[in-house]
Amino acid sequence: QVQLEESGGGLVQPGGSLQLSCVSSGDTFGIVLMAWYRQAPGKQRELVAAISSGRSTSYADSVKGRFTISKDNARRTLYLQMNSLKPEDTAVYYCHHRLRNQDYWGSGTQVTVSS
Repeated sequence: QVQLEESGGGLVQPGGSLQLSCVSSGDTFGIVLMAWYRQAPGKQRELVAAISSGRSTSYADSVKGRFTISKDNARRTLYLQMNSLKPEDTAVYYCHHRLRNQDYWGSGTQVTVSS
């Protein structure tokens, strides 16, 4: 079993920055992909950024150049550095891991961008 716990969300003004963290526990052998998703009220969950076991990264067009995904394997932690935040980035952000043909999700952390 794998558990994921996000932290780092909060209220920030437009143009500000936040760093999200996701710590994993349990048997995480065989991770092939880690990612951040988000879901805004009334909208579907969408992929924000992903990083493979080989550290290849991909981003949604809406966050390219502003967000950076990274990981620290020794700390079992996935990060999402979010800069130049906009009100449309407001959402619940979820950590996702895929391993051994199964998907695991955290419970989410709220990010609100507002003045």
